[in-house]
Amino acid sequence: MTEHQLTAPITKHSAGAARGISRERTRPDLNRKLLPLLVVVVVCDGLALGVAAAGTLAWTAGGEEVAVWSDSIALIPWAMLAWFTCLATRGAYTRRDFGGGTEEFRRVTRASLFAFALVGTAAFLLHNHVSRLGLWLFFGSGTVLLLVMRYAVRKVIHRLRDRGLLQIRVVAVGAAGALPDVVAAFERVSYTGYSIVGVCRSESEGEAGRIRPDSVRGVRELGTVDGIVAACEAVEADMVLALPGLESSDTLRKLGWALEGTSIGLAVVPSLLDVAGPRIHMRRVEGLALVYVDEPQFGRAGGRFKRTFDIVVGTALIALASPVMLAAAAVVKLYDGGPVLYRQERSGRNGEHFSMLKFRSMSEDADERRAELIDSMAEDGQVLFKLRDDPRVTPVGRFLRRYSIDELPQLFNVIRGEMSLVGPRPPLPEEVECYPEEMHRRLLVRPGLTGLWQVSGRSDLPFEEAVRMDLYYVDNWSMTTDMVLLLKTARAVLTPQGAY
Repeated sequence: MTEHQLTAPITKHSAGAARGISRERTRPDLNRKLLPLLVVVVVCDGLALGVAAAGTLAWTAGGEEVAVWSDSIALIPWAMLAWFTCLATRGAYTRRDFGGGTEEFRRVTRASLFAFALVGTAAFLLHNHVSRLGLWLFFGSGTVLLLVMRYAVRKVIHRLRDRGLLQIRVVAVGAAGALPDVVAAFERVSYTGYSIVGVCRSESEGEAGRIRPDSVRGVRELGTVDGIVAACEAVEADMVLALPGLESSDTLRKLGWALEGTSIGLAVVPSLLDVAGPRIHMRRVEGLALVYVDEPQFGRAGGRFKRTFDIVVGTALIALASPVMLAAAAVVKLYDGGPVLYRQERSGRNGEHFSMLKFRSMSEDADERRAELIDSMAEDGQVLFKLRDDPRVTPVGRFLRRYSIDELPQLFNVIRGEMSLVGPRPPLPEEVECYPEEMHRRLLVRPGLTGLWQVSGRSDLPFEEAVRMDLYYVDNWSMTTDMVLLLKTARAVLTPQGAY
């Protein structure tokens, strides 16, 4: 493909040419590429509804009259058909939602509720003597099974994408300076499948917008945005991504014209980084897309509801984990006869100091040896002190750290109100003294026993990435996020990655 072909200007003629290119494309577009995945999802949904139907009929068989049970048998196939129709019409089979985000699960849940209301109303109007218990059981168990099946399919998709399959090939458009942040964001969530394979400079960038050879690896420079269609064909792209700063309606309109008929998608990255979806709302006013951003949620992250949740769940966890804690205390004491608990001063909410409890995992002279080990750290100037092969850690302590058993006494810090079950990592006072201004936002909420840092690599995370996650949590807190992180923590502590 020549340079002239890559830089042909976008005009009405090029839009028509784009439609011609669409007819000549030899590789399937994204929807066709994901068609086998859609088939798998539909089959799994059918299995989920079939199991729910069989279980419902088996459960109600012995306790209902023959007429009621026969009506239930007659209604089940129609109910399943109505359910599938609701799933399809409510967007539960939108292929771009497979593999990431929460929208897929929301649509499945809403479609299931709509199907339940539809079937229940139809049964009432048609005087069908279906068991009300059976109807509740069918739709309740079916909805749960649908979500479980979707989650299982999602995990398979993630594994395939980690192996380089089901990738969504992306050509970015805009300033090359915005590209590294977007590439880094996609790499953090590689399971979503987005892979930037090329970039086109915007018209205003010119030569200044060229990619530096050392800035982004594996991304080709494909000329300017004028030749976007030819560039996408050259790298077999599935989608065009407008980078932050390229939000001109004129440019986006021209991109839409150029891509018309090509089956190549168009997405825009607004200049909003690390803002959670629930905080963003859109309203259209005379052709203008107004994006409203709700205020940060740090006030709610330290509120009474979260505190009540911490007390109730923390107390239950202490009761459940008490045998493990008693065993860990005995092993630590028997190993060298030293103290069972280690108390360390940490900075909590609003910078107030407190004594954080842990099972002792180091030798008794660990604090005295800390100063001499700081100089041996691999990262110069790093705020967080953490050594992968810390010679102070005992063999027993290494096992306790691997499975985060050493942190269980912090449940008592949670009950006392010094910590929360979920929150930013509790920092040392000397670390706080080195914080730049923006990092002090971490101290607006109680530090957590677990958090985004715990489920995303633990000590293997670069310090800057751990701070970014903490700030994201503070600004975007929700109870749903806490519940998800608690569930993910159970899986994280069973793997040795990042635990040292």
